[in-house]
Amino acid sequence: MSYSLLVLDILIYIKGINMEQNEVNIAFEILLEKIEKVFNFLNEEGETAFKTQDYEKARQLNENGEKLKQFQEKIKVLQTEWQNLFSKRVYSSSRKRKSKGRLKRGLRTPESEFKIPILEAIVSLGGEGKTSKILELVFQKIKHKLNTHDLEPRNSNPEHKRWENTAHWTRYSLINEGLLSDNSPQGIWEITEKGRSFLGSQN
Repeated sequence: MSYSLLVLDILIYIKGINMEQNEVNIAFEILLEKIEKVFNFLNEEGETAFKTQDYEKARQLNENGEKLKQFQEKIKVLQTEWQNLFSKRVYSSSRKRKSKGRLKRGLRTPESEFKIPILEAIVSLGGEGKTSKILELVFQKIKHKLNTHDLEPRNSNPEHKRWENTAHWTRYSLINEGLLSDNSPQGIWEITEKGRSFLGSQN
C-alpha cells in the first residue's frame, strides 16, 4: 500500500468535487477520515515489523506516521479556516441557491427522510459512532425509500453513492439545528441532548 499515492488520490478527489461551501467541508471530513485509516494501517504495519524484529522498517513506518499526523493537523487548520470564512446563514443560503443545478428537483430522496434514521442510528450505537457504521445503519433503515438516482455513484467520486452525500448534507443540517454535536472527535457523529429530546418527540 502506498501512503503517498493514497493521499494523492484523495487530493484529486477534492479537486474534482463541486466546490460549494458545504461540499468543501464534506470533502475535508472525508479526507481526514481516510488519513486516519492510513495512520492506523501504518501503526499496524509498524507493530508487525517490531514483532518480527525488522527494526529499520519499524523506524521508517514510525517516521511516516509522524509526518502523516503533521499533515493531518495542517488539514484540520485549513478546515477551520474554511469554516470561519462563512457563517451558518451563508452555508444555508448558498446551498439553496446552488444545489438546484445538480440533479433535477424531486429525483433525489430529500434530506428530511434521512433525519430520523441518522438520529436513531446514533442512539442505537450509544449516542455516538463512526461515520462508516452510522451510514451502514442508516442505509438499512432507509434503503426501501431510496431510488435509482440515490444509488447512482457520484460523478466526482464513483466510490460514493448520491445517498451517502445526502446523508452528509443532513448531518450538517442537524449540527446547525443543534441536534448533533459540532465538536465531536474527527470521524465521529454524536447526538446532543436536544437531539435526543427531538427524537423522543417524534416517537
